[in-house]
Amino acid sequence: MAWVNLVVAGLLEIIWAIGLKYTEGFTRLWPSIFTVAAMIASFYFLSQALKIIPIGTGYAIWTGIGVAGTTILGIILFSESAALPRLGCIALIVIGIMGLKLTSP
Repeated sequence: MAWVNLVVAGLLEIIWAIGLKYTEGFTRLWPSIFTVAAMIASFYFLSQALKIIPIGTGYAIWTGIGVAGTTILGIILFSESAALPRLGCIALIVIGIMGLKLTSP
């Protein structure tokens, strides 16, 4: 269950990171409320996962999911660069996440 909590926390991190763009510096009420709620939920699920998963592994995977997902959604939603070197770096992050999962107790 800890790994499920960690994945949920990572997905919520993507949501709040993308949500920051829509808050326009926390000047828009509903996007701001939604973003803060996603932040709180993300931290909650991360804290639950870290009861079992080592902190270094859990934090790295949480941020890795967030970085990779936010970058991919940035490409899709905001027309950010999809240059091959950039995608290659995202692939390296995903490989690192898989490696940490496979080598963790």
